[in-house]
Amino acid sequence: MASFKEIRELLLLSFENETINDEEFLLLSEQFKSKNPDFPYENYLGFKLDDMDESECLAEFRFQKRHIPLLADVLQLPDQFLCYQRSVSSGIEGLCILLKRLSYPCRYSDMIACFSKPVPVLSMVSNHVLDYIYDHHSHRILNWNQTILSPLALQEYSDAISAKGAALDNCFGFIDGTVRPICRPGELQRVVYNGHKRVHALKFQCVALPNGLIGNLYGPVEGRKHDAGMLADSGLLGELQRSAYSPHGRPMCLYGDPAYPLRVHLQAPFRNAVLPPPMQAFNASMSTVRESVEWLFNDIVNYFKFVDFKKNLKIGLSSIGKMYVVCAILRNALTCLYGNQTSHFFELEPPSLEDYFS
Repeated sequence: MASFKEIRELLLLSFENETINDEEFLLLSEQFKSKNPDFPYENYLGFKLDDMDESECLAEFRFQKRHIPLLADVLQLPDQFLCYQRSVSSGIEGLCILLKRLSYPCRYSDMIACFSKPVPVLSMVSNHVLDYIYDHHSHRILNWNQTILSPLALQEYSDAISAKGAALDNCFGFIDGTVRPICRPGELQRVVYNGHKRVHALKFQCVALPNGLIGNLYGPVEGRKHDAGMLADSGLLGELQRSAYSPHGRPMCLYGDPAYPLRVHLQAPFRNAVLPPPMQAFNASMSTVRESVEWLFNDIVNYFKFVDFKKNLKIGLSSIGKMYVVCAILRNALTCLYGNQTSHFFELEPPSLEDYFS
């Protein structure tokens, strides 16, 4: 695929050879004119992570400066990213471009001073790194991850939840759906419209663990999809029936809101209009610990605010679903390094970064 620059050079060559006349040259030049403003970038010094201040690095990229090379190593990023039009970026620079893009709603032109690259190259590198992380690491969160969901780990999670006063002593995590607003699409608006939240959106299903990690993620699905329908499509119940057992063979369960069906491996609050005191006590004890799933949803959008800026989340122009999955993976990486509110509440340490990505 030829770039705009190559097409313009071909037009100039054709005009000089008199292959096209003046009128055709003007018409084609206008048609293939780049829509990106020509921001200057040659006068900047280029990206050097070592020259950045520690606080600046944490604010811009969400990771401490000493942990960014470690993150690039566990993600197994290549030494260089080569774009299709032969632009080159180092692995760590490409990772920082993506982190900067996701950390806060910003224009690529705002990133020129930091990375000394033109807007199209910044866009291509960002998308290239996003695709790489998704292709190589999405299985850790989209599939049943035996590293953090082994029988021994499930028992440890249930013990931590029970120690916080939960009525269920075999609950290892919490399940819920989240609605992520997007820009109103030009087509099929009814499909992605969520009547409850009154927004056009995509939905995801999340399993939250008491050590602060997102244990499993499913999505995106259309915004109008019900949580129970999303559960059926995800195949999670079948995976729970195969794998969710303690080391002694006892069935372990997730706890969700009243939208979910009751199963051996999936529990929900009592739904009767008038509940006796024991049922009320059960619901109250489980409601207190279940709040942690909302904390994790908030963590993703608080640390990677770009996925909360719906005006720039346009179906067909951005990989919205892929972007949210990658943000969830990076949020798990942050949890492994620094912990979060959930892990502190349940007093349960997450695994190390190396163990999670092993």
